[in-house]
Amino acid sequence: MATDFEHQEMLIVTGMSGAGRSTVGNALEDLGWYVVDNLPPQMLRPLVELVERAGASLPRIAAVVDIRGRDFFPELREIIQALRTGVNVRVVFLDATDAVLVRRFEAVRRPHPLQGTGTLLDGIGAERARLAELREAADLVIDTSELNIHQLANVITDTFAEAGRAGVQVTLLSFGFKYGLPTDADLVADARFLPNPFWVSELRSLTGEDATVSDYVLAQEGAREFIDAYVTALTPVLAGYQRENKGHATIAVGCTGGKHRSVAVIRELAQRLAEVPDIAVSVRHRDLGRE
Repeated sequence: MATDFEHQEMLIVTGMSGAGRSTVGNALEDLGWYVVDNLPPQMLRPLVELVERAGASLPRIAAVVDIRGRDFFPELREIIQALRTGVNVRVVFLDATDAVLVRRFEAVRRPHPLQGTGTLLDGIGAERARLAELREAADLVIDTSELNIHQLANVITDTFAEAGRAGVQVTLLSFGFKYGLPTDADLVADARFLPNPFWVSELRSLTGEDATVSDYVLAQEGAREFIDAYVTALTPVLAGYQRENKGHATIAVGCTGGKHRSVAVIRELAQRLAEVPDIAVSVRHRDLGRE
């Protein structure tokens, strides 16, 4: 039994109200996880005992824990730390900007759980302050501001479909600096030191996914040297993540609009990092479809 239990995984899904916990729970169920929604933190220990008794029949279980836990919620961090002494527990924190959360609550015409007699922003601010330490300690932070429910489900599928088969699940993310930094990135690199294909008329309407643009970007002075050096630098970092049981990492590369240089660099990085042992790589282009 102990051997089976050591290979079992527990995922705790938490974060801001309106950031997509239900969508994540549904996506995990589709991947074969046993999902328990709206679980008070004090019920996590009995849930772990259930998982232990179930053995191999429940290899992956996810608990969605949120502010609806009310008085139980402040105890969550302490309980998670206690569980980690004997269980492979990871915490996923879902976040979004205040403006996006306001729009989502207004769309469904529901008050925020902590709003009381105040405004939506009052409730969001109170929740963000209460969850700040938990967000800081999370294994994976996913910013859902720019994701619809289908895109978020795809992110979860890319991240957790191969869970347990690699030491670190790496998400490589391209983005445009003019649209803001990705708040869920662990590491950020800048590809704006390379000439911009936007100013080449025959390349402007294409993207870094097109071979013509990719070849142009990677042929520029310093491009391949940068990628070689970055892969060399990332290899010990990812090995350290494995030693520290950090199962997920989001590595972002940005350019001006997130359409040409960052996309081409991310695609090349994906090919290179896929060759590193115990690393599973997925790719996401945050701003590729923007005008």
